[in-house]
Amino acid sequence: MKNVKLIIAGLLAMMWVGTHAQNKNAISLAQFNAALKQAGSNAQILDARGNEEFLQNHIEGAVNADQKAANYQQVLDGLDKTKPTFVYSIANGRSSVLSAQLRTEGFKAVYELPGGLANWIGSGYPIVSTTKKGVSLSLAQYQELTGSADLVLIDFGSKYCGACKRLVPVLDSLKSKPGFAAKVISIEEYDNTALAKQLKINVLPTLVLYRGKKEVWKKSGLSSTAQIEQIVNNNKTKLASAVN
Repeated sequence: MKNVKLIIAGLLAMMWVGTHAQNKNAISLAQFNAALKQAGSNAQILDARGNEEFLQNHIEGAVNADQKAANYQQVLDGLDKTKPTFVYSIANGRSSVLSAQLRTEGFKAVYELPGGLANWIGSGYPIVSTTKKGVSLSLAQYQELTGSADLVLIDFGSKYCGACKRLVPVLDSLKSKPGFAAKVISIEEYDNTALAKQLKINVLPTLVLYRGKKEVWKKSGLSSTAQIEQIVNNNKTKLASAVN
């Protein structure tokens, strides 16, 4: 019995250490931005996304550190391990891998952008963008879209976002389903960073349902076919009740 208690105590200690280690590296968006400003010219900013994504938009001063690129290790070798290093990707998938590698290799201060670039953009922080004028939707144009049908389901995502790609077949199945009452409109965040900032879209994917141009439901992250269908059907019923 004594041995069992010792084993349990040991497991609890290991869990505490693991949680403590994770919390040690976790920072808020405001803390990330403050540390970035404080570092000034010493800041080493690494964009862990693909080169195509990086060219479209990135944080000012960032260097592309695409793990699949031929020059990836060369980029890391050119860094100073004693200087503060700031890492991000679209969410926290690729940036977490890169951050862990840097810490393993002895970098003294590694800061990972919480929520990734999607959170940075949606929270109103500045980026360098090469989006062509005329491609981005204005707020007025967006509001017009929300009233283009009685029920409008807006899908904010990106072709570079893994979770967004998994949501595509869900939405496609609903669009082709007889009786599905909502008009589905997909918006690429990389082409609409100003709009994402205005609407505070901090997570990709994000679904927003409008009924009569009024926002009635919003969900960040993945949603199931059944969940979306239930929300839409509930609002379809409310529309019918309002007419009667």
